Amino acid sequence: MAGNREFFNRRLHSLLGVIPVGLFLVQHLVVNHFATGGEESFNKAAHFMEQLPFRYVLETVVIFLPLLFHAIYGLYIAFTAKNNAGRFGFFRNWMFLLQRVSGVVTLIFITWHVWETRVAAAFGADVNFQMMENILSNPFMFWFYIVGVISTIFHFANGLWSFAVSWGITVTPRSQLISTYVTIAIFIALSIVGIRAITAFV
Repeated sequence: MAGNREFFNRRLHSLLGVIPVGLFLVQHLVVNHFATGGEESFNKAAHFMEQLPFRYVLETVVIFLPLLFHAIYGLYIAFTAKNNAGRFGFFRNWMFLLQRVSGVVTLIFITWHVWETRVAAAFGADVNFQMMENILSNPFMFWFYIVGVISTIFHFANGLWSFAVSWGITVTPRSQLISTYVTIAIFIALSIVGIRAITAFV
């Protein structure tokens, strides 16, 4: 029974990391990328997201609760994980390790980002271009966001590879190799989007 529960929890953890949390990450990066078009462009995109119907219900059910489960169970996995070099070899063993490290870094970054933006908004602050400009004007925070965004994107992209394996989508060595190239491309593409958004605010 305990084995079945752990199997279910790991599958759910993997699924939620892609849908809806991963999809939200992509959407969030796209909205932030509007900053490259200037202050008005970003504020218009951010305002559109704020005006979505049932926004608080959607944020709670579709984003925060899945993210909370993924984060808590992810910490459990990270601190109980065993080395898998014998199964996947040198490169995948490093990806296995980096997935756990990036998960912890990502959790710290997201917690701080939510505190600076969503929690501040609950107390009346405007989540707009100027807010992000003020945050990122601090050199430490600028690099903290660079590291945090890259870590988050890596965790998502590398997690896609694990998701495809654990859900039986890529079962052959060739399909897993192709999946490696695809997820690397996703990581590079989204990192460019994320870094361009950050630098647009400064």
